[in-house]
Amino acid sequence: MLTWPAPQIPELPGHGGPVRVHDSSSGELVVAAPGPTASLYVCGITPYDATHLGHAATYVAFDVLHRAWRDEGKTVRHVSNVTDVDDPLLERAAATDVDWRELAADQIALYSEDMTALGVVPPDVWSGVVESVPAIVAAVQALVAAGAAYAVPVPGGPGQDVYADLAVDDAFGTVAHLAPEAMAALFAERGGDPDRAGKRHALDPLLWRAERPGEPSWDGGSLGAGRPGWHIECAVIAQQAIGASFDVEGGGNDLLFPHHEMSTSHLRLLSPGATGGRVHVHAGMVGLDGEKMSKSRGNLVLVSALRAAGVEPMAIRLAILAHHYRGDWAWTDAGLVDAQHRLARWRHAMSGNGGVDAEPLLAQVRAALAEDLDTPRALAAMDDWAARTVHESARGGAGFVEGAPGLAARTIDALLGVRL
Repeated sequence: MLTWPAPQIPELPGHGGPVRVHDSSSGELVVAAPGPTASLYVCGITPYDATHLGHAATYVAFDVLHRAWRDEGKTVRHVSNVTDVDDPLLERAAATDVDWRELAADQIALYSEDMTALGVVPPDVWSGVVESVPAIVAAVQALVAAGAAYAVPVPGGPGQDVYADLAVDDAFGTVAHLAPEAMAALFAERGGDPDRAGKRHALDPLLWRAERPGEPSWDGGSLGAGRPGWHIECAVIAQQAIGASFDVEGGGNDLLFPHHEMSTSHLRLLSPGATGGRVHVHAGMVGLDGEKMSKSRGNLVLVSALRAAGVEPMAIRLAILAHHYRGDWAWTDAGLVDAQHRLARWRHAMSGNGGVDAEPLLAQVRAALAEDLDTPRALAAMDDWAARTVHESARGGAGFVEGAPGLAARTIDALLGVRL
C-alpha cells in the first residue's frame, strides 16, 4: 500500500536527549528506544468512515515521537496497518449499498489527505490486511501446527473458525496487567466473543473466520476459505516489517486490551523469545459533548470537514498539541479558536528581521518532548519566545539575534510538525 507524501523536516543544530515515554505495562517512564535505531508499530484505521479528531490526536502523538527520535539522531523504522476488511467496514458498506472495497479505498484516500494536511510523517511500511492475507494464513497454520491454535466448527454450516489457545502462552496478561474480571468485560465490549460455543477459554481470540454467505473470503489453504481475525493482522504485519521484537507498540488507550495484549501474545507464540513491543504507549481518548468521540456513537468532528470549512490544518494540529497525548480531553470550538490565535501570535513574532535568542527555545522544546512528549510545555516555551520577541520589538529590538525567527520556525516545524 502506498503512503502519503512525506513532509520535509528541517535540520536543527545538535541533537535532543533520550526520549522517555510512559510505558502502559509498567506504569513507569522509560527510554523509548535505547539504541541507535528506533522501531515503532502504530495500529491503523478501519476505513469505514473519515478521520475524526480522536484518530488525528493519536497519529499526531506518534508523529511527535517519530520526530523526537529523528532529532536524537536515530534511524526510525515506522510501521502501521489498515484493517481494510472487518465487520464494521462490511456492515457500513451494506448499510450504504456500496461495495466494501470501494468504501475502503475512498476512506483510505481521505485519511491520507488528512494526514498529509496535518504534516504527519508517513510510516515506512503501510500494509493492509487484504494484501497481507497470505502471510496471515501462513502464521495461523504455524500456530495450529504448534498446538497453539484450534478449530471450532461453524454453527449450522460448513467450515471451521480457528482460535488461539491462550493457555499455551504463560505470559498472557503481562501487557495490560488486568484482573480476570476486567479482561472479560473488555473482551466482550471490544469485539470479542466470550460466549462462543466450543472455545476452550472465553478469552481465546479469533485467528481465522471461516467463509460465511455474503462475506468476502480468501483461500486459507488447510484453514479453508475465510478471512483473518483482528489481532493476528497486527502481529503478522509487525513481524514481517520490523520483526517480532521492537521498541514501541502504540495506539489509543482502548487498544491496550484486548488488542495489544492479544497481538503481543501471538508474536510470542509465533517467535519464541520475542517481546512484541518492548514498550506500550497509549494516547488518550478525545471526547465531544461529554462522550468519547467514536464512529459507533456518531459524535464525530472530522478533520476533512474542518478543512472543507476553511480551518487551517496547522491550527487543528496546534489544538491537538495543546493537550498531553496520554490524557483524555474534549474537543471544543473554543480550543480551536485558541489554536488559531496562537498560530497568529507566532506568525506575528516571526514577521521581523530578528528576535530574542532562539537557542534556549530549542533546548526547552527538546527537554519537553524528552519527558513523555510534553507538547503543552513545548507550546508554552514557544508562546514565551513569541511574547518576548513582540515585546522587545516594540522597544526597538535592542539585542535581537538575526536569524532567531528562522531557528524558532525550524524548531516547531521539525519537532512539533507545525509549519508557519
